[in-house]
Amino acid sequence: MPEDSVLFRSDFPEYHPEFVGETLAELTNDGILVKLAQGIYAKPRMSRFGAVLPSVEKIVQSIAIRDNAEVLPSGMTALNVLGLSTQVPMNYTYLTTSSERTINLTNRQVVLKRGVPKNFCYETRLIALLVQALRTLKQENVGQEELQTIRTLIAKEPDKETLAKDVDKMPAWMKRIIKPMLKTNEDNE
Repeated sequence: MPEDSVLFRSDFPEYHPEFVGETLAELTNDGILVKLAQGIYAKPRMSRFGAVLPSVEKIVQSIAIRDNAEVLPSGMTALNVLGLSTQVPMNYTYLTTSSERTINLTNRQVVLKRGVPKNFCYETRLIALLVQALRTLKQENVGQEELQTIRTLIAKEPDKETLAKDVDKMPAWMKRIIKPMLKTNEDNE
């Protein structure tokens, strides 16, 4: 198994669950694996500073794949992903189409909250993230610095047509902020 991998106790249905549990516990005790949460393990990457766990994003994506679910950063996590905040959150929050859970990593928590379907209706990841980030930031806190960051992100988005459709699905106050940026980008091309 490659380093930086996430695995689940349920990944081995061909073996007796008790045997799998004992084997995973043994590998954890030997320092080969790290137990992240009930039934979730990681094979850390070894550096000269010791074991390095996979990124929070990789862990969350692995859980989503296993649960056949969608996940979306929300709250401060979304602000950080988009570069609208330089603060690294101590608790990472994601919306999911699967069940809610909290995963305690070494010095931080990953909270998976059940999201309503509307949060997952956007085709572009950028707009889905922007909706979450702007909801956290609130309309009155969107300043020139945030607007410039959003303009830059929109300019980098390759599929402007899908982007425009997604902007039309945004809450009204967000649409008023973002829609003029689409026209500005068209004018610059």
